[in-house]
Amino acid sequence: MPMNLTTEKNLKNNNLWTDGWKKFKRDRLAMLGAIVLSLIIISVIFGPLLYDVPFDRIDLDGSRLAPSRSHPFGTNDLGQDQLARILIGGRISLTVGVTAMLVSVILGTLIGAISGFYGGIIDNILMRITDLFLALPQLPLLLLIIYLFRDPMRAIAGPELGIFILIVLVIGGLNWMSVARLVRANFLKIREMEFISAAKSIGARSLRIIGIHILPNVLSVTIVAATLAVGNAIITESTLSFLGLGFPPDVPTWGSMLQKAKNEIGLAPHLAIIPGLVIFFTVISINYIGDGLRDALDPKDIT
Repeated sequence: MPMNLTTEKNLKNNNLWTDGWKKFKRDRLAMLGAIVLSLIIISVIFGPLLYDVPFDRIDLDGSRLAPSRSHPFGTNDLGQDQLARILIGGRISLTVGVTAMLVSVILGTLIGAISGFYGGIIDNILMRITDLFLALPQLPLLLLIIYLFRDPMRAIAGPELGIFILIVLVIGGLNWMSVARLVRANFLKIREMEFISAAKSIGARSLRIIGIHILPNVLSVTIVAATLAVGNAIITESTLSFLGLGFPPDVPTWGSMLQKAKNEIGLAPHLAIIPGLVIFFTVISINYIGDGLRDALDPKDIT
């Protein structure tokens, strides 16, 4: 009994994910990145529960202490434990990265799907908007938007939540273009395939074709773009915090810890080295995972 188009397509997708996982496991750098990132995520989630030193406790007598048994990452100029602040700050930085990634991926996938499926004048308009955003100087624009809207957002949603929403929306809203182009290119290719023509011939609606038949086939591309977007968002948030335009000073993030350490680097270099290394290992692990997923989920390379 011959297989129908849906069954055949599902089998191909299952083979893609199964073979992709096998190939991903053979990529040593990707697996190393996955292990390191997993350890960092587990540490920031469960670390504050096990290491119960208050991150905001001030002890001026114990300021700028070097790493020791009682303070594994040392203390800052206020005597606050750096390990506790790294763990709490990691929750904030990773949450910003993941949430900003979701904003950029959802927006980019939506625009790319509409542009690639409908084509014509809709495609031209959406791609010209994409080109416009690509031409904008992102960092100056990012700084300007944060500077102009941080006080109104603080008044609306509070000093912490307001800045969080603003940073997430701005970072995500300025980094969707690469996702949109990737999704559009894959939609343009897949919409011409036989199973899409068959779906149209039996009267399937456009939304069903997009959501059921085409979108699952571009999911691998979207996942790769999403992993890279997380690293980019963490770097951007760290940059904003380093420049003093991020979260309030009493909220620890990895970027704000670097910002406070720049004046102490001569007296206590660990204050800058440790947060910098945490950011470095997090972002490079995400990049290795993204590279591994890109190779593993490429149907042309799966054996």
